[in-house]
Amino acid sequence: MTNITNQIQQKPTLIKCSHETLIDILSLFIDFLEKKIIIKVENKTIFRIFAQNIKLMGKFNLSEVKTNKEIKQWLDFPAKLYKNDPHYVRPLDNEVENVFDKSRNKLFRHGDAIRFILKDEKGNVVGRIAAFYDEKTSNTYSKEENGQPTGGCGFFDCIDDQEAANILFDAAKEWNKSHGQEAMDGPVNFGDRDYFWGCLNEGFTDPVYNMPYNYPYYSKLFENYGFQIFFRQLTYRRVFQAGGIDPILHEKAKRFYGNPNYSFEILDKRQIDKYADDFLIIYNKAWGSIPGSTKLTRQHAIGLLNSLKPIIDPRLMHFAYHIDENGKKEPIGFFLLMIDLNQIYKGLNGKMNLLNKLRVLWRVKVIKKCDRAISLVFGIVPEHRGKGLEAGLVCSLESQHLKKRFKYKDLQLNWIGDFNPPMMKIAESAGASVFKTHITYRYLFDREKPFTRAKLQKNR
Repeated sequence: MTNITNQIQQKPTLIKCSHETLIDILSLFIDFLEKKIIIKVENKTIFRIFAQNIKLMGKFNLSEVKTNKEIKQWLDFPAKLYKNDPHYVRPLDNEVENVFDKSRNKLFRHGDAIRFILKDEKGNVVGRIAAFYDEKTSNTYSKEENGQPTGGCGFFDCIDDQEAANILFDAAKEWNKSHGQEAMDGPVNFGDRDYFWGCLNEGFTDPVYNMPYNYPYYSKLFENYGFQIFFRQLTYRRVFQAGGIDPILHEKAKRFYGNPNYSFEILDKRQIDKYADDFLIIYNKAWGSIPGSTKLTRQHAIGLLNSLKPIIDPRLMHFAYHIDENGKKEPIGFFLLMIDLNQIYKGLNGKMNLLNKLRVLWRVKVIKKCDRAISLVFGIVPEHRGKGLEAGLVCSLESQHLKKRFKYKDLQLNWIGDFNPPMMKIAESAGASVFKTHITYRYLFDREKPFTRAKLQKNR
């Protein structure tokens, strides 16, 4: 026992022992709960101590994702978990993998990421998670009131087992702590906020493209661990039909439609680069300074719109401009929507092989399967906020849906943060109501530190 005691006192360590010495070791716990200890009995891990928490580990094995086989298991697990859920739509594997590709994700320049996979005693995958941080976002949160360096965890999927979830959360926490972080948000993305962000809490129906779907028990797993609500992301829904828009919105829109200093137009695919430049100007002014968002480059903006070009419906892409005395048009706002690709991707099992590409082409171009439009982004530059410009953009969309051959029946305005009441009001004025709720949680590593929710933002 003397050797074991010395090992515990020196540093976090691995201890191997027989059943006979187990009771003696347990008697030492009270004196060494501040140490990190792993105890094995007959070469089998049964307890792990992190600070003051003891976690049964006998039936689970956690490992870092490194090999191609482990990457495939990590990608495939959610499809197996949701195989009997008719609502689940598997994201494209390549879109998920791009997040962890250092040559594609620029956040790796000043940050890092890691993936973990959890298996049971039989080697079956029962959970997965990723942990990550980038210095810009971390530093931004550090400067806020009661702030601290904040990393993230995401791509969390797990069986309904708190013990299994805690092991995954512990792994993400310890990794973030080792990289200087003092808190972590989750489930979030190592990248743009409009992808893979939030825990579905209400509205367990068919997910729209780029919005996460999960079982109802996920919120319990997060909250039982100690995560607290940082903000809610609301999805508003409206059925496309004549009427339904607040008459006040129409009155506000008339001020702009009769004013020669303002104009509204839909995107022209023949000038995609021009609209990419307009998008870049508006986005960086409206969203670039928000914590968790990053300013775009021209290359990024052009790449984004060109990647969407095959499925862009110009009637869903609306831009607003201010015209000066010399006739020069300045981009000042946008309301950009797209078809819900999940209606197209359902059943593809995350793969974009040749056969599935033909399926996508058939569904988009021939049978025109998609009848749901979803929001990409809404923004107005700061100097033109508070004038009612949002009314002009909403009514610009309405003017298109009143025309013939407008096939969309369902509009979902997703990712409206509860920290943005003005945008919530716009959605309600447009005749939409809350349909789903996702939650972004935050976990403070210092459990004694006061928790502060996301601060309210000005109208975007």
